[in-house]
Amino acid sequence: MPEIAVSEILPAAVAPPQASSDAQLIEIWLHGRPAHTQRAYAADIARFCSVARKPLPAVTLADLQRFADSLDTDTLASASRYRILSAVKSLLAFGHRLGYLTFDVGRALRLPAVRSRLAERILPEADVHRILNLETNQRNRALLLLLYASGVRVSEVCGIYWRDVQANGDGAQVTVFGKGGKTRAIQLPASVATALSKLRGDASEDDPVFRSRKRGAALKTVAVLRIVRHAARHAGIELQVSPHWLRHAHASHALDRGAPIHLVQATLGHASITTTGRYLHARPSDSSSRFLAV
Repeated sequence: MPEIAVSEILPAAVAPPQASSDAQLIEIWLHGRPAHTQRAYAADIARFCSVARKPLPAVTLADLQRFADSLDTDTLASASRYRILSAVKSLLAFGHRLGYLTFDVGRALRLPAVRSRLAERILPEADVHRILNLETNQRNRALLLLLYASGVRVSEVCGIYWRDVQANGDGAQVTVFGKGGKTRAIQLPASVATALSKLRGDASEDDPVFRSRKRGAALKTVAVLRIVRHAARHAGIELQVSPHWLRHAHASHALDRGAPIHLVQATLGHASITTTGRYLHARPSDSSSRFLAV
């Protein structure tokens, strides 16, 4: 009688789920994300759970579709609806990969189309220069210069310490720890290097570049938002300008002036060149309309 292998009798071992409850799954899913992302995603999932009123393993595609319909209101922007549903889909896919959920019911949910508002958030060069030139506070002007010249995210600029700034030729180099846990070095022009040099004073390598006046600690993102918004209003710009608008301006103006798209991608820290390419489409330099008899 031929010998039968044990593997032919016993079923293949199945790895046990790495989460034992919805709360634990959400905690694992959020782990390692930036604090502001955790807060936003946790609120999105709580919103979904309050509508679904059932544990995640019992959620069906119909539940997701009803939730998506409930978000279709005049008070909620399309981008917000997209973000909320993306968060729910991400959690369900993660739960399925971990073995906590038998099926990934979120895979079949269609996300709403989102109209791009990028063009509305790109300031003309003249407006940016007016913001920079009218700022008289030394720290705030250096902050605005760095945001525009480097295109860094607001969370990145808040995390820059003097040890991250080095002289580099006539200018300087700043090293930032960015989105996705990636580090990148950015070359800065001489004008920004000079502004930073004047700002440093007797600060040590371990001091933040942009400090709060009261506590001396690194500026929080909300403080940077206030500085940018105040500078924009002082320059006569009534739009709700944010630090990210200066990042948009950096990308658009650099491309307009002939910067290679791959260089802009590397400077901004985009994972995909497709993301950088959005700026080319948002502010095209030519159009077929030029060939029409109108």
